[in-house]
Amino acid sequence: MAERTASTFSLTYSVTATVPATPAEVWARLTDAVAFPDWNSTVTSIEGPIAPGTRLAIRVPISERTFRPRVVEFEPEQRMVWQDGAAPMFRGRRTFTLTPSAGGTEFSMVETFQGLMLPMIKGTLPDFGPVFDQYATDLVASFRG
Repeated sequence: MAERTASTFSLTYSVTATVPATPAEVWARLTDAVAFPDWNSTVTSIEGPIAPGTRLAIRVPISERTFRPRVVEFEPEQRMVWQDGAAPMFRGRRTFTLTPSAGGTEFSMVETFQGLMLPMIKGTLPDFGPVFDQYATDLVASFRG
């Protein structure tokens, strides 16, 4: 289940799941922008290669907005970070972490929103908990056939 933690200038959502696949297989799925909507119901489309330094154009079913994060960290089969916005005003940072485990791969996704504007806009943000739960569920299911 997704967890939410909040303070005045920070809001974080996180989810963890065991995926029945190797880190290499999970990494391949997480970095294939074209195929993302085939397995992930929380994403309508991703334009741009998921690669170091690139800016993506992400469309999701819960918003009319196109999100444009940049891939700022990229450690194949281990860790990837997408970031958008500008500190100290408002920044969103999504971190994907893959860790080998007995059941396959422990997948972790954490998104933190921070900044001086957060108290003013926090109430307009959707509840990302169900979205994070669905994301993890979709990822696990995509390897179960």
